[in-house]
Amino acid sequence: MRKNTLIIVLLFVLTFVMAELPRLHFPQEVRDEDSVRVDSFKTDTLTADRPAKKTEKDTLSMDSLQKAIWKHNKAIDDSLHADSLNRERKKGIDAPVEYQADDSMTYEAGSGIARLFGNSQVKYQDMDLQSDQIFMQLDSSLVHATGSRDSTGTKFGTPVFKMGSDSYESDTMAFNFKTKKGLIQNVYTQQDDGFMVSELSKRNEKGELFLQHGRYTTCDEPHPDFYIALSRAKVRPGKDVVFGPAYLVVADVPLPFAIPYGFFPFTKSYSSGFIMPTYGDETSRGFYLRDGGYYFAMSDKWDLKLLGEIYTKGSWGLSAASNYHKRYRYSGSFYASYQNSVTGDKNMPDYVKSTSFKIQWSHRQDSKANPYSSLSASVNFATTNYEPNNLNSMYNPQAMTQSTRTSSVSWSTSFSSIGMTLSSTVNLNQNMRDSTIGMTLPDLNISIARFYPFKRRHAAGKERWYEKISMSYTGQLSNSINTKEDKILHSSLTKDWRNGMKHSIPISGSFTLFGYLNLNPSITINDRMYTQKYKRSWDEDRQREVVDTLQGFYNVYDWSLALTASTTLYGFYIPNRKIFGDKIQAVRHVFTPTIGFSYAPDFSSSRYGYYDTYTKTDADGNVSLVEYSPYTGTLYGVPGKGKTGRISMDIKNNIEMKVRSDDDSTGFKKISIIDELGASMSYNFATDYHPWSDLSTRLRLKLSKSYTLNLNAVFATYAYEIDSVTGRPYIGNRTEYSKGRFGRFQGMSQNLSYTLDNKKIANFFKWLRGEKVKKDKDKRDEEKYDTGVETNVDDKMEAGKHGARRSESSKAETDEDGYMLFNVPWSLSIGYGITMRENTGGRFNYDTMRYPYKFTQNLNLSGNVRISDGWNISFSSGYDFENHKISMTTASLSRDLHCFNMSCSVVLAPYTSYNFSFRCNAATLTDALKYDKRSSYSNAVQWY
Repeated sequence: MRKNTLIIVLLFVLTFVMAELPRLHFPQEVRDEDSVRVDSFKTDTLTADRPAKKTEKDTLSMDSLQKAIWKHNKAIDDSLHADSLNRERKKGIDAPVEYQADDSMTYEAGSGIARLFGNSQVKYQDMDLQSDQIFMQLDSSLVHATGSRDSTGTKFGTPVFKMGSDSYESDTMAFNFKTKKGLIQNVYTQQDDGFMVSELSKRNEKGELFLQHGRYTTCDEPHPDFYIALSRAKVRPGKDVVFGPAYLVVADVPLPFAIPYGFFPFTKSYSSGFIMPTYGDETSRGFYLRDGGYYFAMSDKWDLKLLGEIYTKGSWGLSAASNYHKRYRYSGSFYASYQNSVTGDKNMPDYVKSTSFKIQWSHRQDSKANPYSSLSASVNFATTNYEPNNLNSMYNPQAMTQSTRTSSVSWSTSFSSIGMTLSSTVNLNQNMRDSTIGMTLPDLNISIARFYPFKRRHAAGKERWYEKISMSYTGQLSNSINTKEDKILHSSLTKDWRNGMKHSIPISGSFTLFGYLNLNPSITINDRMYTQKYKRSWDEDRQREVVDTLQGFYNVYDWSLALTASTTLYGFYIPNRKIFGDKIQAVRHVFTPTIGFSYAPDFSSSRYGYYDTYTKTDADGNVSLVEYSPYTGTLYGVPGKGKTGRISMDIKNNIEMKVRSDDDSTGFKKISIIDELGASMSYNFATDYHPWSDLSTRLRLKLSKSYTLNLNAVFATYAYEIDSVTGRPYIGNRTEYSKGRFGRFQGMSQNLSYTLDNKKIANFFKWLRGEKVKKDKDKRDEEKYDTGVETNVDDKMEAGKHGARRSESSKAETDEDGYMLFNVPWSLSIGYGITMRENTGGRFNYDTMRYPYKFTQNLNLSGNVRISDGWNISFSSGYDFENHKISMTTASLSRDLHCFNMSCSVVLAPYTSYNFSFRCNAATLTDALKYDKRSSYSNAVQWY
């Protein structure tokens, strides 16, 4: 009896529970004449709740009082009836439901069910549902969507539900438009760069999903390469996903990597949070935890990241990084790092404790912020021992071999009404090899653009000669120092820093004589102001020069005159048509001679006071008079000694050829034969010693559109002579030309570089076979490869490591027989530099009266090979011919595994190291799914 009673109670409870579930009951379709089964609905469903028809009262038999009472009661009844209708309407939908179907639609008035077949769509407010089959129960706002199967059993037209920015794909979906709740089977949705899949999901009115047996992956393939299997999870679209026990599955193989719970953030806005550190070991400093800290999302305009590192042997470090950006105003970043490094063991000879720091600041002002004022900064300062103590620099050859660092902060403003520009710069130059620092704080510049003081405001008639006279002004105020980095904070502003101000006023004019001769006279006035000068004397007891710094205000000025005259001559040559044909139209020769005269007085005269003397008595009692300038070593120097009256000559030649061309729209094109061939020389008639200058020559050839060959050479004018007493060679006062020889070649320097790739080689063979080569513009020429570190690395060498690119077209190319073309993109950049100069330190040849020449050469190589899609190999190396050593040699191998990326880089010379990395491509999982392995720092292990 008790057993039966318990069964009845459980059935009663189950009935009530089932009644509370919002389930859809769709009548089954039958094959007889009626589309709906007779017992599916009650026959009196439509009539049971139909209100009885009211009988209207006869108002003609009423008097006025009865009629007024009747109208008043009727108005109250109508108002109550309207309120009841509104309450009933609130239980339904609030907006029209739009629906359509490509195949057919059926509607059953008795049950209120609408059936849509074939590419169906239902829209309600911001909700959009698409599926091959959709069943709607309009009375309860319920909708049921499912896909169909073709003859092969393949599903198609599965439901796709969109609500606002959220989108869901599933096999079957039941949804309530009114409550915005739903039940979804095999849901598929994308959140940020991840994809969520689950067997069964529930959606509440907030848009949150509750998943059962779900999968999370960043792979966009239908069958993902990997995923994290989730037993249950809660998804807040656009925010995060929180899940329970989960494990990793790779290539459908479950791995023994499980976690009890976790979450993935999806928000695109800034959010604060902890940064997990990396661990490892180092020979000199022990085990470590690095790059762990906290990220502060201050606002959408700036952020802050604080990181720390700690080692078991006592070393530690702190760093702070911040990025800031204000639209249409400015943007930049700041980085500061401090390291306290301890190597070795206490009370041992190898125990070393040192501190180092690094500061980087980059600031850019938007051009729209202020057209008249700008502020920019590029600061890259680090102590000499920072990079050797930084673990990441070991695997960055550019940072490890960086010999110089430059920093600058610039500010400028202009006053367009008067043409004046005011700018200030702070410069810092570091030599990382000897810790030398050169700092300028500040470097203030004032300039006034060229103006014509005698030009009339309202000109009438021809321009007069004095209206062509122009002048400008440039002023500079500087304060600089050159010292060691450990002494800069202890330096004296008055004794150690060099400061001064310089003014320059050039006055010039431009005139034309006889319509062909251009005359340009000019006068330049320079003025220097110093706050100190150096008094020199001789100490007979110590036998050395003594320098005393005198403080005060000292003014040094100079002036010079110059006059240049130039013209341009043109010559044309039309070749013989019978010999050269009509391909060559003409050859043009442009000859530009220039002659100039300059004059400056002798500023070493005593009336200027720029030079002084002191008496020197050496240890043997010999007395000599030493001339010096108290302004030697000052910021802007001192005017030179001796009068200058120099005549300079310069010639320039240009030869071009005009030929017919079908590629040009005009039918002709110009070819540069010699872009420039020139020479210059001068004669100073104000001196008797070496009045002739050396002969300077230059040659520029445009070998192609992308390469121009520049050659410069200097030929010495005066010949070597032999000292009759010592027998040593010296430069005499006789010229090489007076001895029947051309000027003595001083040397030259040239750098050549070229990049070869598979396309250039293929086009070359096509050209040999007589085929027309299609000239495509290479977009790689417009790209720059920035390593992010200021180095002396050649840009072309760096670009060569990225030269082999994946083809933009994913369609495989085939030959004329239909076979796939063998295509291995590769790129090789070769750079060769040679310097030839006279080696005065070598053995002199008394027969030819010349010193031998010394050659300095270097060779650089960099390349890139893509053996297949996803595989990429790059390398760079070089050879120093002077030291007979291989320069920095690096190689790297990377493999794109679709969802993962594998890379390995090695440094082979001058030291050895390796770095292996395997990590997920998605930013969400790149710090969670990764494996890094690299050689230990500071032990230089020979691992190969």
